Amino acid sequence: MTRTATPLPATLTPALLDRLTAAVVAAPDAPRTVTTAPYTGEPLAELPVSTPADVEEAFARARAAQARWAAVPVRERARILLRFHDLVLARQDEALDLMQAENGKTRRDAFLEVTDIAVTARYYARAVVGLLAPKRRRGAIPVLTHTTELRHPKGVVTVISPWNYPLSMAAGDAIPALLAGNAVVQKPDTQTALTALWALDLMLEAGLPAEVWQMVVGRGSSIGDGLLAGADYVMFTGSTASGRRIARAAGERLIGASLELGGKNAMVVLPDADIAKAAEGAVAACFPSAGQLCVSIERLYVAEEIRAEFVAAFVARTRALRVGAAFDFSVDVGSLTTPAQLETVTAHLADAVSKGATVLAGGVARPDLGPLFHEPTILADVTPDMAVFAQETFGPVVSIYPYREVAEAIAMANATPYGLNASVWSRSGARGRAVAARLHAGTVNVNEAFAAAWGSVDAPMGGMGDSGVGRRHGAEGILKYTEVQTVAHQRLRGFGPPSGMSHARWSRILTVALRTLRVVGAR
Repeated sequence: MTRTATPLPATLTPALLDRLTAAVVAAPDAPRTVTTAPYTGEPLAELPVSTPADVEEAFARARAAQARWAAVPVRERARILLRFHDLVLARQDEALDLMQAENGKTRRDAFLEVTDIAVTARYYARAVVGLLAPKRRRGAIPVLTHTTELRHPKGVVTVISPWNYPLSMAAGDAIPALLAGNAVVQKPDTQTALTALWALDLMLEAGLPAEVWQMVVGRGSSIGDGLLAGADYVMFTGSTASGRRIARAAGERLIGASLELGGKNAMVVLPDADIAKAAEGAVAACFPSAGQLCVSIERLYVAEEIRAEFVAAFVARTRALRVGAAFDFSVDVGSLTTPAQLETVTAHLADAVSKGATVLAGGVARPDLGPLFHEPTILADVTPDMAVFAQETFGPVVSIYPYREVAEAIAMANATPYGLNASVWSRSGARGRAVAARLHAGTVNVNEAFAAAWGSVDAPMGGMGDSGVGRRHGAEGILKYTEVQTVAHQRLRGFGPPSGMSHARWSRILTVALRTLRVVGAR
């Protein structure tokens, strides 16, 4: 495929882009930063740059709006999110075009983000009433102690979202925070800020009160301190190094933080795996969004007895992938997003090849397609002295390692400080699940790459070890944005001895009562 001009779609009109950028909290005369389109390297948009003073203003607006928003009944908040759900599906072409223009991913990968946000919005809108409702808890003294668990919003939540999944990470983390009654101040990555601003635009159209969700744009080195100083809770997705700094700052302020960080995710192909399905699954696991996916696979462990057949099938499928730029569904792999990502991919490959790694497929950049394109790449003979062995590449590169015993594969898969996602392939579901339970990862998929666990939004998703703390999705994904309060109402009498009874006798009576409760199985 040769490089051709890729004009922006007609949906991305100057009027739309102006409306989106106008929502950034920045002074009218703020300096502007220019983003570029990964497909072509040409200028895409001018965004106003927020200052530390603008961040303070955003927090002041959000905090003033939050009290009013928290007073809105939960069911009404849910109705707004369902209207947002409908708007996302109805206006998806705008979102798909924006994501492709800003990120460089394929349309099929962009569409997964649209479905993800629709599912997330619907799930939390339907579940929020039950999740946030007051809960009766067992009282200290049956009947006499009426104990209730209440959930209150944290206040103002800071969301710092990345460029690789600009709709899923921006809107997906804001949705439960908003539904819980919080206001949000968000800093999306500048490269993909338009997609986040599009989500805000639709949320306002759905009925979210103005000021409840604020957007700022700028470098973390400039406005990061303000984003942490004003927050009552922090949700961050990004590198492990940045996550550590945020965790330290949150700890100093005694506020909570949820951090999804790096990964070096493993896929284990068991000896009894369906080789054709596993090879197809490996393609889906390693190369979505050109490998720029936190939960994609970079390490592949294959049983020695099926290695040759699996490798042949995987290589053939990888070489058949269509790489290119198109605002439709005609290509399989799109562009990397930034020059820094291309530099990392090429540096890891050059280092590996110079030290003896074998390139089985791909291995080269494709400037004939665009400035940031790189072929999907499979490596063999990778050794621990190579950067690609243990460091996160975050690009379309996977290394294959053979193993003889399943215990050996599990040990190699777990030999990493990371623990975000993993994949296991077997004809036996029971065997696959048994191996999955032994892997050190927050989510493990059996006979799937990552979509099964990610799409199970009723279950928590997050990392272990250097892959982060906290969870998104499920009950934990919204309850983390709340403060829990226990209200215990003691009725009729308290905990001391009745009038006229000594404490000594009262203690003997209570001792007998406690032993009786133990015998009858009471909690």
